[in-house]
Amino acid sequence: MSEMSDFLEDRLINVMFRTQVAWKPTDIYLLLATATILDADTGTVGITEPVGNAYARKDTGGPLDAEWDATSGSDGLTANTNVQTFATASGGNWGTITDMAICGAVTAGDVYFFTPLTTPKAINDGDTAEFAAGAITVTLA
Repeated sequence: MSEMSDFLEDRLINVMFRTQVAWKPTDIYLLLATATILDADTGTVGITEPVGNAYARKDTGGPLDAEWDATSGSDGLTANTNVQTFATASGGNWGTITDMAICGAVTAGDVYFFTPLTTPKAINDGDTAEFAAGAITVTLA
């Protein structure tokens, strides 16, 4: 993931430099988008996700050690440890997926990280979007 959302940036600033109590998400979902995701977009405003045809955000299994690799050394990196497979598109196309994000809820919810895909991918009826283990990386640098 190449970008941290405004929401997460503000959370971290408030925890580190102000009086907000430390915070951790209870759920982690992946979302797909058919248009560019921007810094100020939220899980309910600004993001163009596929609608219908069996599309749903993908539950990654949560913020668990078994789901996300520990950082290797001091590089501030984590990656998904398991394959992340969305439901198969059914009853129609999802469109061309250009971006993805990590967010906090199956609907709505705050966006934490987002990035454009290296290669946009059309998801047509019968196709399945899938990310291999290690393909979703987050670097804090």
